[in-house]
Parts: sequence; structure tokens; C-alpha cells
Amino acid sequence: MMKIFTLTLAVLSSFGLTCSLHAREPLNFVFFIVDDVSQDDLGCYGHPTLKTPNIDALAKSGMKFENAYLTTSSCSPSRCSMITGRYPHNTGAPELHVRLPKAQIRFPKLLRSAGYYTVLSGKNHMFGNKDRAFDKITGGGGPSKSEDWVEHLQNRPMDKPFFFWFASFDAHRPWTINDRAPVYKKDQVVIPPYLVDTEVTRKDLTGYYHEVSRFDYYVGVVTQELKRQGVLENTLIIVAADNGRPFPRCKSRMYDSGIKTPFVVHCPKLIKKPSVTKSLVSTIDVSATCLELAGVKKPACVQGQSFVPILGDPNAEVREVIFSEHNWHVYKNHERMMRFGNYVYIKNNYPNQQNLCSESDTYYPAGEELWKAHAAGKTISQQQQIFANPCPDEELFDVSKDPHQFTNLAGDPQYAKQLEKGRDLIEKWTLQTGDSIPQNPTPSRHAPPQIVDGKIIPPLKGKKKTPHGEMSGASANAGQVNHPGPIKLRSE
Repeated sequence: MMKIFTLTLAVLSSFGLTCSLHAREPLNFVFFIVDDVSQDDLGCYGHPTLKTPNIDALAKSGMKFENAYLTTSSCSPSRCSMITGRYPHNTGAPELHVRLPKAQIRFPKLLRSAGYYTVLSGKNHMFGNKDRAFDKITGGGGPSKSEDWVEHLQNRPMDKPFFFWFASFDAHRPWTINDRAPVYKKDQVVIPPYLVDTEVTRKDLTGYYHEVSRFDYYVGVVTQELKRQGVLENTLIIVAADNGRPFPRCKSRMYDSGIKTPFVVHCPKLIKKPSVTKSLVSTIDVSATCLELAGVKKPACVQGQSFVPILGDPNAEVREVIFSEHNWHVYKNHERMMRFGNYVYIKNNYPNQQNLCSESDTYYPAGEELWKAHAAGKTISQQQQIFANPCPDEELFDVSKDPHQFTNLAGDPQYAKQLEKGRDLIEKWTLQTGDSIPQNPTPSRHAPPQIVDGKIIPPLKGKKKTPHGEMSGASANAGQVNHPGPIKLRSE
């Protein structure tokens, strides 16, 4: 009899979090998405001078994820991936400036069908100003496109649970300065080792810092309004980014500076003890998590995995592997990345070219400073990666020892087993999710800057948008493929 009682308790506890929630009032959701911000640029992730007190407070009383990854470090493909819960090549919109196909799932639509009031405010970059996923879509207002967020909370139907997708334009170039955030001085700036330390670079970073802090301000006013309405306790808040900071070797790249996102979750009903988790999560997992917590069945087309178990136990694991991709973003590209344990493996399928994004060009101050230093022969090894041509076709890093990913271990015999593991998992993921290398890819919008006789020749910036060619996954009909790829390290 005692054995039966013990077994019953174990079965009941496995339902745990979600069963108890379904017996209560429905959970609300607020998803904050900041534009172009790397993980280590928030105070709660250890930045010594950049002020983000409101997000820090959510992290302090909620859960901070140290190993949250984007599926791509590129604006619109990242957002389309999040809202569908699918990898970029499975959405039909894997490249910059491609709209999400109408046939693809949007998980807020499933919430809306279940009785939720849904709003998107701020940066959209996925579809038009009307979509079946949302009751209302607005431009947000103000330089950050965040001015109407509190108004949406105040004017919502009070008899419905809600899902708000609040998408800031901060911190996307060009910078705008106002009174919503601190104005930083150049001596407060922390220069990443892959940038050159000049007055111009520091000035450029002060504008970025201001916009990160301005996003934090709006997170704060929304949180205060939730508290004023008495619904903060019953609301799941997620804070994340769409891609890394808009600087060389960050945005669009497969290194942690581009692909690793800040990820803070706050929900007093779920997170009983404030904590930090090292468990791996992907931004496609937001979809499955919200659906589970809302009591909505996850459809087969959602490749994301619910991280609800982690909210109850920061040591829980729902993933042992993470996959990300780099497709066309101004420059032609096809890179694939996967993280397992402390290792990051990157496969570059177009190695015979420089690996750039427009933020690495001479259009922007920090990028121009880097090019000037390189032309003068003054860059150090950590600053030369963007000038490599050709690039390594494979890279392997131990992020526990090399957080900036400067030392490529792919050619080191001591790491042959890890290299083979990375190759094997990428191959499985490619086959299972229908990924492919385009035979007629979208060409680069323009040639990169060049250095001739010590002088920089800037790229000719075209005004017309580049026509898209064949996209990743198209030849394998990946838009119809639902397999999530490997989740665990064991053979699947």
C-alpha cells in the first residue's frame, strides 16, 4: 500500500506546475523583445556600467538564463522563428527582409483562439499591420516605439487573459538620445577585445548604451503598471533580444556575442525561488512554453520545447543541444552552429569569402575604426577575424575557457572526439529538419570594403533591395518539415 501511495505522489508531482496553474485563473504573458543587444550588455549579466535596473530587478526575483540562444542573429528571421516556434529555414523566411508566409503557424494565434487578448506593439518585421495572430498591431510611438505599451495594458479587455508582444526599436542604429535613459560618458564604456579602443568607438558605444537603458526604462513602466493593476503575480514576463549588438563580430554572427541572448523570466506563481540556470534553451522554446502554460496543445509544426520544467527546477534540462543558423543578411552566407556541453561547433559552407554583416562595414563608426586600424597594420589577432578570407570551414570552441571564441580547436587532435560530435549532430539536424545549401543563393548586396595600398575603399551602398534567390531549406521543402532535430546528445 505504501508503494502505491509513493507512486501516486510521484505521478502527481510530474504534472506539478501546469496542472496547478490550469486549476486557477489563466496566466498572462508579456514578451519583451529588444533590438540588437548581446547578452552581456545588461547589469544582471555582469556589465559594470550599463544601467538596466528594471530588468535586473526581474532577474533578481525571477530566473536568469545564462545559456539562452537565438536560432539566428538576424532581425526578421529571428522574430519569424520565435513567433512560429520553428527554425528559420523551416519558416520560409530565413533571410533578412522576407515576410513570414501566411500558411505558417503563429503561436499567439493559438492563444487568441483560446480566449486570449493579443497585441503586438513596436517593431514588427514579420508581416503587415494586420495579422490573424493579434487583435491589435500598433507602431508603438516615440524613438523606441514603446510609448503606447502602458496604454495597451490600461485599455485591454479586463475579462480576458492577455498576451503582449512588446518589441522595442532600441538598440538599433542610428542612435537617438532623449530623457528616458542615462547619457553615458566615454570613460564608462567597456571595449570588447575584438574592437579597437578609440575615442570614436567609445562614442559609438555610448549611444548604444543609452538605447539599452531606454529599453529597460519601458520594461520598468510596464512592470509597474502590471503591479498597479494587481496582475503582476499572475503574469509571465520574458525579456529577450532578436540578435546581438550592432557592431563588428556580433550581429548576424555565430559567436556568443551575436547568437547568445539575454533571457530573463519573471513569474511569481511559477518561480518560487529566485535563481540562475545554466540549462540550454532556444528562443523557439518560448512558443511551446507559453502554449503549455495556457493549456493549449502544442501542434506538431512547433519545433520548440517547453522549458516549464526549468522554471520549477533551475537544474532541470529540456535540451542538451542547441542549433542556430546564419543565412543572407546583406552579405551571402550559410553557417550552422550547435552548442553541446561547453563546446560550440560552427560549420561555414561559404568559407571562400569574408564573413561580414553591414555593421562590420565602414558605414558605422566602430566598424570604420576597425578598418582604419587594420589598414594601418595596428589590429591585434583578436581583431582580425572579420578580415579573414578565406575563413575556416569548421570552428570548435570551449566556451568555458574561451568565452570570446578566439581559439579554434578544430585542428587540435585532443579535441577530435568533440569535433566529430559536432559534425555528427549538425548532419542529423540538417537531414531531420530539411536544411539545405542553396544552389542559386541570394547574392551579397555589395562587395565589402577593400584595402588598397593602405587606403580603405568603402563599398558602394546600393539603394535597391537585393532580390532573393533560393533560400535555405527550399529544395527540401523545409516549410512542411516539422521534425525538431536532435534534442538530446544520444542518437535520435
